[in-house]
Amino acid sequence: MQTIFNRRSPQAFLASAVLLGMAVTCNAQAEQQTTLAELGQQLEVGDVVFIRIPTAPFTKVADTTSSWTNHVGIVSDVSGAEPTIAESRVPLSGETTFSKFVKRSDAGRVAVSRLPVALDAQQQAKLKRAVAERNGVLYDTGFDLHSHRQFCSRYVREILFDAAGVELGEIENFSTLLKRNPQADQQFWRWWYFGNIPWQRETVTPASLLKDGKMRVVFDGRVQQPESAISNSQQPAEAHQMAIQDE
Repeated sequence: MQTIFNRRSPQAFLASAVLLGMAVTCNAQAEQQTTLAELGQQLEVGDVVFIRIPTAPFTKVADTTSSWTNHVGIVSDVSGAEPTIAESRVPLSGETTFSKFVKRSDAGRVAVSRLPVALDAQQQAKLKRAVAERNGVLYDTGFDLHSHRQFCSRYVREILFDAAGVELGEIENFSTLLKRNPQADQQFWRWWYFGNIPWQRETVTPASLLKDGKMRVVFDGRVQQPESAISNSQQPAEAHQMAIQDE
């Protein structure tokens, strides 16, 4: 038995080394880090930026979609001191600075995806018009793809389509989402929808935007912020107090 072990040990050692190398590589990718300023300098108009808001219902969105991300915005301008992020947020859609957007993310968790070809001047102008047309729209706490309101992933999907004709993300209904992840907290969603989950309602999620192969991920990790900017994310927890309309 000792002879057999010795004869096989080089192969076993090599296999272990390969597996260890793969694990280290994956871990390094997961722990990719940069500074706020460095990442901001790399952003382009049309980049899609993903973060994680550490409060419900956004944490429940992440859990239900088996993803870390639960909020997303799109870069609308890079001509200023720092990039501008357009987003649908509570209570009204609008634009904010990149630093303020990232500041709301749990432990600086950020991912950035980008189209294979940068937006040209005409497409960038279309993107800015699409952002302006959606400015000041109430946040849709019902996450309804067909309502008159907005929510983050729908907002980004529509703006990118208007600008570049790209349909990002997968349209799904609540039944599909919850069947895909039977461990999701359905009790929470029943409470959120006042006892009646709209099973056939169509929606689109941040997770599906992040997974979409039409974009390539150019950053996925954590952003280190200046000491003065570090604080816990403060996404309003009162989102559920807004009317949830079953339109």
